[in-house]
Amino acid sequence: MTTTLRPPVGELLRGWRQRRRLSQLDLANDAGVSARHLGFLETGRARPSREMVLRLAEHLDVPLRERNDLLLAAGFAPAYARRGLASPDLAAVTRALDLVLAAHEPFPALVVDRSWELVTANRALALFTAGLPAHLLEPPVNVLRLSLHPEGLAPRIANLAQWRAHVLHRLGHEADLTGDPGLAALHRELTALPGGSDRSTPDGIAVPLRLRTGGGVLSFLSTVTTFGTAVDLTAAELSVEAFLPADAVTAEAVRHLAAGAAGEHSGSLRSVDGGGRP
Repeated sequence: MTTTLRPPVGELLRGWRQRRRLSQLDLANDAGVSARHLGFLETGRARPSREMVLRLAEHLDVPLRERNDLLLAAGFAPAYARRGLASPDLAAVTRALDLVLAAHEPFPALVVDRSWELVTANRALALFTAGLPAHLLEPPVNVLRLSLHPEGLAPRIANLAQWRAHVLHRLGHEADLTGDPGLAALHRELTALPGGSDRSTPDGIAVPLRLRTGGGVLSFLSTVTTFGTAVDLTAAELSVEAFLPADAVTAEAVRHLAAGAAGEHSGSLRSVDGGGRP
């Protein structure tokens, strides 16, 4: 049997403080504790209470999953449950997701987990996925890999270098913010894919996704929605990304395509239960 050694809670707290670029004095002042006591906690000379772990985690903006890790390292039970989306306890969450996805039609919208794996999507996502190879559409589908892979959306993205720089910057920031090694590995994988990088300041208000289609180039702006007060791991790690038209031409073209495809759902992506991941 292989035993995985968990780092001491003080070492983990110090790592989170350094990741947030805070001094001991900064964190101590924010959390209402003495810098001396915080130093003792980080070096293991003092043992934090459950309440102190949660207080420091709150001020360090530690994700819920990693707050559980801190509690376990300190010898306490986890505070945050992880339920599957099929759980009756998350019925309100699934209803809210269905409402948001439906409200964005005829424009594409999808739900992803923290790893950027697809949880579910509305019918309009077929606008992006139609014609893509089956091996990229088999669950679990990582939507960032799908967008930047040379067999995925990448050849259809008119501003690939610009969009790629935006995606990689965002992913790198999330990997740093969460300390998630899976996100860091995904960032390395996607960075190695071809496509260039354009970090110049874009025109307009945001970096658009400019997609080549049979009807010309369509331009979208993306928005992200999260459950801001979630205390369940599954709900806290879900995000809704919606792609809205960046111009009137795109809006009219998408509505025309949706009208022509009424009653059809050609996308081969399948919904999965985002709460079932370990």
